[in-house]
Amino acid sequence: MEKIVISVLGYDRPGIVAAVSRLLFEHECNIEDVSQTILQTEFAGVFVASLPEQLQEQDLLSSLQTELGKMGLSVHLKKLTPPGEWSTPESEPFVITTIGPDRLGLVAGMTDVMYGFGINITNLKAVFRGGEDPLNNVMIYEVNVPVATDQRAFRAALQERAKELDLDVSLQHRDIFEAIHRV
Repeated sequence: MEKIVISVLGYDRPGIVAAVSRLLFEHECNIEDVSQTILQTEFAGVFVASLPEQLQEQDLLSSLQTELGKMGLSVHLKKLTPPGEWSTPESEPFVITTIGPDRLGLVAGMTDVMYGFGINITNLKAVFRGGEDPLNNVMIYEVNVPVATDQRAFRAALQERAKELDLDVSLQHRDIFEAIHRV
């Protein structure tokens, strides 16, 4: 079966996931993965579903746009493409957290360091409420660090960039992060 990715964006309200999942069910699409979040007042959802052979992508998209458009939502649909040139190297899961005063360039500065070491970001939650209170400005990156990465050099580069950006940074293996936060 062909797989599709459906992106849904719009003002948050109850019933969005129910509406999308109902429409996919009515078209005999099997939902395989879902990720959704609320960013301030905006709903952002991504659904991966298998498309039955008899259903055309355009027919599904038209149905989704018609029904979800009534809720003020925008919809984008694309085929799930097989992996391209880049393939995931053997890696370990880590969690990077930062806190500090809000300013321009925080996400760009930290992600640039990660990119330089070939680190893949698998999930990012950044909450910026402004002002000088560092607890109002938190970023949590879930990342895959290739096993071949020089951990000391990576940690040093993160700390140096965090210092430049006036951030406190923490790098922990995901297992340690989860164990500490269960307490």
